[in-house]
Amino acid sequence: MDPVIIVGAGPVGLALSLALAAQGVPSVVLDEGTGKDEPRPARSVVLRADTAAMVERLGCTTLRDEGVRWVGWRGMRRRQVVRHLALDLGLGGTEEWSEDPAAPSAPAAPLHIPQHALSRGLRDAISRQKLVELVTEARLDTVEQDRDGVVAHTRGPEGTWWRGSHLVGCDGARSTVRKLLGIRFPGRTAVERHAVAALRTELPWPGEALLHRQPSWRGAAEEITARPLPDGVWRIDWLLPPRGDLVTPDALVARIRETLAGWCDGVTPPYELIDTGVHTLHQRLARRWRVDRVLLAGDAAHLLGAVGTQGLDEGFRDVDNLAWKLALTWHHGASDRLLDSYQSERRSAVAHRLRAADQSLPALRGGGGLRTYLPGAGRGHDALLTDGHVGRGPLGAPPAYPHSPLAPAPTEGRIPVGTPTGAPVEDVRVTAPDGTTVRLRDRLGQGRLLVLLVAPGTGVWDRRHWRGAGVMPRLEEAVRALPAKAEVLVTEAYPGAPAHAVLLVRPDGHLVAAFSGVRPEELYAAADAARGGSPTAEADSDEGPGAGTGAELEPGSKAASAAGPAPGVSTGSDRTADMR
Repeated sequence: MDPVIIVGAGPVGLALSLALAAQGVPSVVLDEGTGKDEPRPARSVVLRADTAAMVERLGCTTLRDEGVRWVGWRGMRRRQVVRHLALDLGLGGTEEWSEDPAAPSAPAAPLHIPQHALSRGLRDAISRQKLVELVTEARLDTVEQDRDGVVAHTRGPEGTWWRGSHLVGCDGARSTVRKLLGIRFPGRTAVERHAVAALRTELPWPGEALLHRQPSWRGAAEEITARPLPDGVWRIDWLLPPRGDLVTPDALVARIRETLAGWCDGVTPPYELIDTGVHTLHQRLARRWRVDRVLLAGDAAHLLGAVGTQGLDEGFRDVDNLAWKLALTWHHGASDRLLDSYQSERRSAVAHRLRAADQSLPALRGGGGLRTYLPGAGRGHDALLTDGHVGRGPLGAPPAYPHSPLAPAPTEGRIPVGTPTGAPVEDVRVTAPDGTTVRLRDRLGQGRLLVLLVAPGTGVWDRRHWRGAGVMPRLEEAVRALPAKAEVLVTEAYPGAPAHAVLLVRPDGHLVAAFSGVRPEELYAAADAARGGSPTAEADSDEGPGAGTGAELEPGSKAASAAGPAPGVSTGSDRTADMR
């Protein structure tokens, strides 16, 4: 079978190729550039705990070597500290937390890393991966589809035709794939503008990130953010007026000196200016994310980043959601519902994030009353921004898919647990089939469902005994009969779950359903729903894959059905991208 074609070698495209390879799916990554990223410390990214863990599972070592996790979060307004949070430096992720210092848990620390270091780590992981081919100086100019696959043509040193099972456009905000499909990309331009500087200096709160609103010194920006990087480097962002003047080098140096002096008792400490820039944030959402065998991910599908939201975070969540669905389709075939669910789940989640930002912006930037725009959000502007930056609330929390088309129908044996249906599961400790104890998150991303049994006391038993005792034999028999590959895991406890509860978890870590005990028929039905149902009926249909809502082309689309180029048509080389 042909590999998946990935257009774009930014972090999202590189991560998708690795996520597919982890599930045995070959891919070709078409990179328009030379494959080398210019070091730009002022261009950095913040990853939440769940997405950072996903990227580490893909083999990216630079997160630990060249990234830094904040030890705390500090919020200031004028001269006062209005919020100070200690952050959990473990991988943590979805545990409940409280702002009470005596509380047992804290927000999981985000990870901050220069984007060039992140990309380099992903490329290094690809260099060790036989199932990924990375092609540089390959600029896409044609996409055509037929019943069995996708054909793409690239310009470069030699014009080349590529054939794949599917094609994913990860080629950024100006996506060629999206334009070839004729998909509209509505939204707003220049929602926020920030002057940015990366500099090496000492600040009074080592290792902590800072959000300073309405600083007291004269001429200060309305909002300043300082976030630490390794080796004593800080990235500092100044919120600019929407239609202000250009930021000149002299003006930026003046901002730096005034800001450092304001934070350091009126004295500007020594600093080394490393990099500068202006960062403009847009908010856009593609109308459609799937047309037959062609899909969009990352900035090609959405742009966001205002008031603490993180665009690359959402791009990696696209990868996590899409990779296992493409892998299941590639290996076994799948109903059209499975790939349609990618657009349904991810587009809805990003739209929710954009709506939350749109509702917040008038209050945060225009001075209006917060309750006018966000009913019930009485904690104030600073708490809302804190949530966005540390990965909480409507601006930052990991998404849930409660209305997914893959959700199973209610049954008698279903029970509620601490995780709502469709939400990410808690990262509890589990015992794997080989007897090792790991975090649940470590078993994700391998293309199989997880069946989690809550069995108090198993931690003190020898594995030989509990594997053959109680409900385990019946559960393992039920799992062997499931319509999709699955793995049995055991945990001592899960929030809100009684003893002998059974949880079914998707490969991307979202809860499918929880049951009171072993219920083979209900477990089978839930697993069948999670895989999108049987592909048999659609495989026998004359309409072929994508004949439903995802198959219609936008007016003027160039991605019409075609059998691909005939032999000898191309002036360059004809090439089928098959590396199995």
